Amino acid sequence: MDFSQLEDIDGCRWSWLVWPWSRLDATRCVVPFGCMYTPLRQLPQMPPLLPYEPVTCRGASCQAVLNPYCRIDVRSKIWVCPFCMQRNALPAHYADISETNLPAELIPNFTTVEYALPRQPAPPPVFLFVLDTCLREDELAVAKEYIVKSLALLPPEAYVGLITFGQNVHVHVLADAECSRAYVLKGEKEYTTQRISELLSLGFAGGRGVATSTGMSAGGAPNKPTETSTAYGAARFLQPLSESEFILTSLLENTKPDPWPVPAQERARRATCTALSIAVGLLENSHANFGARIELLVGGPCTVEPGKVAGLKLDDILRSHNDIEKEQAPYVKKALAAYEAIAARAVNAGHTIDIWACALDQVGLYEMKSCVDRTAGMFVLAESFNHPMFKRSFEMFFARDENDHLMLHSQASLDVLTSREMKVAGCIGPVASLNKASQYVSQELEIGIGGTSAWRLCSIDPATTLGVYFEIVNNHNTPMPEGQYRYVQFITKYQHSSGQYRERVSTLAGRWADGSSLADIGSGFDQEAAAVLMARMAVYKTENEEAFDILRWLDRMLIRLCARFADYQKDEPESFNLSANFSLYPQFMFNLRRSQFLQVFNSSPDETAYYRSYLNRENTLNGLLMIQPTVMSYTLGAPPVPVLLDITSVKKDAILILDTFFFIIVFCGSTIAQWRKAGYHNDPNHENFRNLLQAPQDDAAAVLDERFPYARYIEADEGGSQARFLLAKLNPSVNHHSANGGYGAGESFVFTDDVSLGVFMEHLKKLAVASQ
Repeated sequence: MDFSQLEDIDGCRWSWLVWPWSRLDATRCVVPFGCMYTPLRQLPQMPPLLPYEPVTCRGASCQAVLNPYCRIDVRSKIWVCPFCMQRNALPAHYADISETNLPAELIPNFTTVEYALPRQPAPPPVFLFVLDTCLREDELAVAKEYIVKSLALLPPEAYVGLITFGQNVHVHVLADAECSRAYVLKGEKEYTTQRISELLSLGFAGGRGVATSTGMSAGGAPNKPTETSTAYGAARFLQPLSESEFILTSLLENTKPDPWPVPAQERARRATCTALSIAVGLLENSHANFGARIELLVGGPCTVEPGKVAGLKLDDILRSHNDIEKEQAPYVKKALAAYEAIAARAVNAGHTIDIWACALDQVGLYEMKSCVDRTAGMFVLAESFNHPMFKRSFEMFFARDENDHLMLHSQASLDVLTSREMKVAGCIGPVASLNKASQYVSQELEIGIGGTSAWRLCSIDPATTLGVYFEIVNNHNTPMPEGQYRYVQFITKYQHSSGQYRERVSTLAGRWADGSSLADIGSGFDQEAAAVLMARMAVYKTENEEAFDILRWLDRMLIRLCARFADYQKDEPESFNLSANFSLYPQFMFNLRRSQFLQVFNSSPDETAYYRSYLNRENTLNGLLMIQPTVMSYTLGAPPVPVLLDITSVKKDAILILDTFFFIIVFCGSTIAQWRKAGYHNDPNHENFRNLLQAPQDDAAAVLDERFPYARYIEADEGGSQARFLLAKLNPSVNHHSANGGYGAGESFVFTDDVSLGVFMEHLKKLAVASQ
């Protein structure tokens, strides 16, 4: 079965398609029952937008939406909810339905539908740019250039604002074209939302109904100043792009590096945390509960309180993983608390924080991670603002769909409804809990962000993917009736970037099976989705558990799964055999154990935060690519072919492309590298060789053009320093011990004491078939 095709039906991939009907048998399946759900995935089979409110169940605590699994009595115009069995009357506008004239939400093929809710449109979105000026002049010039470029990519009705910061924070006034003005706030102070409102003369903090004294209309849109009046409140700082593009461009052109002198052997005084807090405060007071994003462009660590992550002295080295683990990082706890408080404020207002970090050293992404992850924002981590990773990612970020709308939607929420025999255990992804204690919430099992059946997503796009986990609660002594199905309904409400309020509803049904029927249950095991769901759980555990304990947990879960579903004779490892549905899962776990998500030795805390953030937001295929990269081999006289992620795939006369999602590596074998250095590709008589060199570069470019964030591109030769990026990912089936012993003589090998996949599988087989 090709499980990936199921994703095109409802945007969902389950770890198990067939579920045992009892709680006891569910625990024996080891791998959690969950799904990778992409709420706004573009589906080939979906009806056009439905221009009316959805019909919901009248059950006291149900609220399920009418769907194809409801039982319909077309004569009496009654429908029965499959979740609570409540009988409901259809509204008057369904009076004409019949067996041959059904509305879209009742047609069996349309298990996912989307409603365009007939409500007053939301105001245009806000993009508030927060620019670090403690940069070299050339770096600052590029950052300013790309902010100006982004203005051409935004819709003209969008609201924009500008905050610059160095030692102090400047909130720029955009409403006055005659004179450049800015409110300057001290960078070393902490400001409450109320204090920010007072200092910027915003009035009181508003919500959906914002007082006109803040410069916003009652509907939430900033009032447009007339020619004879002066703008006041938030309207001074947030202006429609069509009216303020010239002013904003002029302000950016005149922005200079922070004028405060920086003594030799010291870092600049950079008030990142205060700038972010003021940006959140401005939007809290003016645009709460409407779409708004903060675009933070930062080029170094915060060096002043609050949010300080590094001392002013250059010899005060930024914290490492080892420092954090041993509690030798003096600024971390206080910085984490400061950014967590900012994240909580942004979540309450429904606003998103995106961070564009461009520096050779760390900038404090580890401490700022909650601001991005809880608000569903984006990380981009590059070496400089001049690097293609920043430039291409920044351009792709503002891409538009086929209707010329931004694909960045806002103010989303996800509700999950389930049948009575199952409950929601939690969700892992760029979400924040809405603390909805409904009948669908598991009381005993919590995975990720649990204790609720609803979550907020401050931002959502067609690629946002959530891991949702479930618990089977049906008692072992209560058999499931024959032919009964389980039902799950995902209800996603959001503000479309066009201002339209929408609601997408996916209703999914699944089969129950007897727990003793292992073949039936195993036939529905999606090892790819299961691996990514397990990886998200492992990454979530890293926040509170030691890495060693997490590795032991992964090993125990794998051994138990194989002991349950493999075919073997007790105490005979050579008899061990896994069916096709399970055969790749052990190597996924092997590569997860070795991945940058759990092995942080060669990564900085900022890099680890970056990697883990994307694992928790990307879809199944991208998540699997991060866990187990793909390798393509190019040789003369043969088409490109996929090869094993193994050291034996390195050949002297071959070129490899390794795709790890974050890196694209083109690796030339030693013979190919020698020919290239000799200039054979420039000889007309060696056109085939020239084509061989060009083919992997073209294929790598095609992948880079579609990848967000833009991946780092690396060219490496066998024996060169850059080759380490490839070798670190390959299975060390031939290492220096086996090579010295005469194994694999003449082939490539890896200097490592890590176990190979072969050794890993041998131990797995022994433990899985053991009597105890």
